[in-house]
Amino acid sequence: MTETADKALLPAGLQDLLPPDASHEAAVLERLVAAFASFGYERVKPPLMEFEDTLLSGAGQAVAKESFRLMDPVSQRMMALRADITPQVARIAATRLKSEPRPLRLCYGGQVLRVRGGQLRPERQFAQAGAELIGASQEAGDAEVVVLAVSALEAIGVGGLSADLGLPTLVPAVTKALAVDAEAAEALRQALDRKDAEAVGEISGDRNGLFAGLLRATGPADQALTALQALALPEEGRDEVEKLAHVVAGIRRESPEVALTIDPVEHRGFEYHSGISFTFFARDVRGELGRGGRYQAEGFGTRRETSTGFTLYMDTVLRALPAAERPARIFLPQSCNPEAGRALRAQGWPTLSGLEPTADAITEARRLGCSHVLIDGEIQEI
Repeated sequence: MTETADKALLPAGLQDLLPPDASHEAAVLERLVAAFASFGYERVKPPLMEFEDTLLSGAGQAVAKESFRLMDPVSQRMMALRADITPQVARIAATRLKSEPRPLRLCYGGQVLRVRGGQLRPERQFAQAGAELIGASQEAGDAEVVVLAVSALEAIGVGGLSADLGLPTLVPAVTKALAVDAEAAEALRQALDRKDAEAVGEISGDRNGLFAGLLRATGPADQALTALQALALPEEGRDEVEKLAHVVAGIRRESPEVALTIDPVEHRGFEYHSGISFTFFARDVRGELGRGGRYQAEGFGTRRETSTGFTLYMDTVLRALPAAERPARIFLPQSCNPEAGRALRAQGWPTLSGLEPTADAITEARRLGCSHVLIDGEIQEI
């Protein structure tokens, strides 16, 4: 390998984002944040790293294994690079903004870094955009953030959207109400998560009818809700299903066009969620656009706030949009009057000025990737 090639090599899961893709990602992220702001969500900007014991506490425990650590030479304390921005927003809400009225609506956009990528997302560094509704316990709050995510994605041109709603708290509530011992309850939860009907039957025994019914109650929202409401669930389980029905109704009122599905036993990736969860997809797009749900925002001291929110993954979001195109820009030959360039930029035209005299301005403009050239005060398209 040559020295030049060796210097261009990057660690697995990391990449350079080149023109025009870098500008495209930045512009799309800003449009998403602007869409969040139109719903009253205010932007915050947390740091890239924090003290380990702060960043990886509360909701941050879910990404502790995915977080890089390093020693801070100033404080001599361990620090961690953020693998997710949601825990940082929860910290800001509980400290810097603890006196602000609730519910508190915050949004963000920025880069995260993870120790390893996954099968569907091999990238280890990628951009996130998201919103958090802090201190809202009503089902209306869950519906609002789903509608917000859908509206923001539609605003940037993503079509064919669907939201898969989950109830990661349902199975634990049912097994606790039925006095299933802890070891069997965990094995049952894992079997349901894997959609392993045979293992579910072996573990649940004479209660297989109920748990097999939960496994089958997956699909379009109306169909799944009907199946769930027909099951002989304990009161705790019925309460969870009723909350889900209210959220579905709330989403339908505001965003009737989005396809809603339900998977009541999905748990992987929602370990720290304390209520309804959701994952967003787009037709013909590989991987999830984002995910979120209800969680307990851990305060410092005794304060805990029930909150809900979502995170959108910019790499997948960009796959749902047309490929980036180079913007139109005008080549200005060296002989061009500087005032002409200033006037064009004031009109919104990007300009590229020639640094040396050229005999053929059109050829030079084409070589430099310009779409137009200024000749004798007139704009000519190449």
